[in-house]
Amino acid sequence: MIRGWHDLVDTFTGVALLTLACLPVAALVAWALAHRRRVTGTEPGWARRRSVAEVGMVYGTVWFVWMTMLPGSRPGEVPGRLSLVPLTDLPTMGWPGIVGNLLGLAALGAFAPVRFTAFASLPRVLALGTGCSVLIETAQFVLQLDRVSSVDDVLVNTAGALLGALASRRWWRTATLPAGAAPRGEMTEPGASRP
Repeated sequence: MIRGWHDLVDTFTGVALLTLACLPVAALVAWALAHRRRVTGTEPGWARRRSVAEVGMVYGTVWFVWMTMLPGSRPGEVPGRLSLVPLTDLPTMGWPGIVGNLLGLAALGAFAPVRFTAFASLPRVLALGTGCSVLIETAQFVLQLDRVSSVDDVLVNTAGALLGALASRRWWRTATLPAGAAPRGEMTEPGASRP
C-alpha cells in the first residue's frame, strides 16, 4: 500500500505505479514531438516513428534504471557484492526477476535501431544492451546500494534488448539520405520527397 511520497518513489510497487501513471504524459510528448516535426517539414510517417522511438527509449528504460538503483536495507554499510560466475544467480531470481530483467532494456533494444541507423544490427544492439547493463551493475557496486552486481543480470538484460530488437526489426532505420537532404538536420523517411 502506498502511504506517502516516499513509498511512491522508493519502492518497486511505487515506481511501477508512477510509471503507469506517466504513460499518458509519454504519449502526449510523443504526439507533440511528431506534430512539431511535421510542421517543420519532416515526412509525417517518419516524424511519428522518430518521436515514438525517442520517447519509447526513455519511458521504457527509466523505470528499470530507477528500480535497479533503489537501495537495499543497508546501503553504504555493506561493501558492494559481485557475482561473476554465469548462471549461478539465475535460479534465485525467480520468474518475476527474470521477466523484469528481460523487460528492463527491451525498450532500448526495440527503439534504438528504429531511431538510429548506427544501431540497426543485432551485434550493435547486443553491444548497446551489454554496455548499458554493465554500467548499471557497476553503479550498483560502486554506490554500495546493498545489492548484488551479477553477471546473470547483464546476460538477461542483454537478452531482453535483443528480443526487443527482434520485435521491432521491420521498422529499423537502414537507409539514409545524402548530407543536406533533410530540413534543419532532420532525417526524413527514405524515398520521401522534401516539401
